[in-house]
Amino acid sequence: MLRSLQHIICIVLLTVSCSLGSKIFAQTAHGVYDTIVVHGYITLQGDTIPTSDLPPVTVEKKLDRKQTKYWQDWTRLRNAVYVTYPYAKASSKIMNEINAKLVNVTDKKQRKSIIRAREKDLKKEFADKVTQLSIYQGRVLMKLIYRQTGNSCYEIIEEYKGFFTAAFWQTVAVVFGGNLKLNYDANGADKDLEKIVRDVARMYGDRI
Repeated sequence: MLRSLQHIICIVLLTVSCSLGSKIFAQTAHGVYDTIVVHGYITLQGDTIPTSDLPPVTVEKKLDRKQTKYWQDWTRLRNAVYVTYPYAKASSKIMNEINAKLVNVTDKKQRKSIIRAREKDLKKEFADKVTQLSIYQGRVLMKLIYRQTGNSCYEIIEEYKGFFTAAFWQTVAVVFGGNLKLNYDANGADKDLEKIVRDVARMYGDRI
């Protein structure tokens, strides 16, 4: 009697389980989540493998001394460009205007008159501001002026004020660790500087 009862209970449980299983399968087979569209990758053998894009993951590690030094120098350079770019932009505009007026002018007095007229504008606009720059910022400014005008500060002074004046200020610059003859190499030594200048120029809406 007990065995018969156990047998009946097992049959009932099995029937209920099969019934529930068929209902769950039916709901899954015909439910809203039956088909999920994903990207696929077809292998050379013709197999299709589902793929999905995962969010980017940043893997960080402690910088070594060389990397730390590089980013410290880069940050210092970036800050110097932010400070000096407006001066280089405005002063080079005046210098280019002077150069344009000096074209085909051979009379020395007339050349001096043109230079002095604009020299006052340069001094009025930049004298106080430039004297507040550090030596490092001053070097960056000289490089940016070369970038904007195509001439070193030494060449500009020599053109405007003569050889002896240029030589004098070059001597002063060297004493203080500077160099008026600094040039600009966008693809070489000044590669990082060029990248930063391009970013800053976009901020001002300037043509690169």
